[in-house]
Amino acid sequence: MFGSNVLKGLLLLARGKPAGIAEFGNTADALGASLAPLFAVLLVISGLAAAQGHWRDALLFLLMNFCAVLTIPIATHTGAAWLGREAFWLRTATALNWSIWLLIPLGLIAGLLTGVLTQSGLPFTPVFDAMLCLVGVYLFAYHCFAVRAGLQTTLARALLIVLATNIVIGLLSVAPDILDYAFAHA
Repeated sequence: MFGSNVLKGLLLLARGKPAGIAEFGNTADALGASLAPLFAVLLVISGLAAAQGHWRDALLFLLMNFCAVLTIPIATHTGAAWLGREAFWLRTATALNWSIWLLIPLGLIAGLLTGVLTQSGLPFTPVFDAMLCLVGVYLFAYHCFAVRAGLQTTLARALLIVLATNIVIGLLSVAPDILDYAFAHA
């Protein structure tokens, strides 16, 4: 798609190979193609919730997550402009968007390991929490590596961009719930 091989790029970056970034398109079409399935999943989940009569929660979920998904390309563009590397932001944002799908295999592996460890006698909750932390740390490191490779910058600057992006996503994810609670109890 768009002269790129998304799966190959994801796997190369996952193995620490900077060349993986070149497998992602550096066009607005490639960025749009990386956003489309994310938006489609959000629309389906929201539609299912709305169909069950939870239209307010569905709308809140949809808007909150649309904003969170759009934060990645916006923050990537902002970081690229800050670094004087605007020519590379589309490819980097595209790679970051596609990397969200790594949650599926990582979640399956973490679930399998959790099952094996708990069957060997370890308590479920600490093992499950540890697996969630490992997946989160890995994805954070993956994003830092992808930003570093994509924007051709230092690890410290990539870390700053990814950290800022995650803080904004966290705020966007929590703020609607806080506002909803505040208005409900005002």
